[in-house]
Amino acid sequence: MLIIGIAGGTGSGKTTVVQQIVQELPKCDVCVISQDSYYKDTSELSYDERVAINFDHPQSIDFNLLVAHLHALKSGEAIDQPVYSFVEHNRTGETLATEPKKVIIVEGILILTHPELRKMFDIKLYVHADSDERLIRRLKRDIAERGRDLDEVLTRYQTTLKPMHNQFIEPTKEFADIIIPTNRYNTVAVELMQTIIHQKLA
Repeated sequence: MLIIGIAGGTGSGKTTVVQQIVQELPKCDVCVISQDSYYKDTSELSYDERVAINFDHPQSIDFNLLVAHLHALKSGEAIDQPVYSFVEHNRTGETLATEPKKVIIVEGILILTHPELRKMFDIKLYVHADSDERLIRRLKRDIAERGRDLDEVLTRYQTTLKPMHNQFIEPTKEFADIIIPTNRYNTVAVELMQTIIHQKLA
């Protein structure tokens, strides 16, 4: 089993890189686990209290569960991933059955901040994009997919996203084996990753 960690700031293009890697592999050999599925359960809080949570801080992630799930997959056991709702800012109570695969891709902005999780990655990637590009992508996504309005997205960006990126996410570049710039379509870096994966699987 090959476990790949793909990190980078919000709106950096992680999902695009994941898709480019996955499309070159047989579907039966790969699964993707999103850090977003492992936001802590906050059912005891009101909606307004959940909205106020700093979801870009490492403390918002249930890393213990994520690490336990990866250990289970490495041991050949299936897991039940939590399902998270960005509209409700909480887990839905449903789960997604996930079987062990030859390649497991874990993606998320904070995954390289956790030492035990980092040790589990055979390959660590950091996807880089400049802050203006990331903000534009975040605006488009949150308004179109998550029901946010412009003021809400900009306020959250200024008060939490940007400072948390500078404090926690950007510094994790030093842990990355490969840094992929995504201001342009970077075929070389993605093809390099695909080659490495095929070599390791062989």
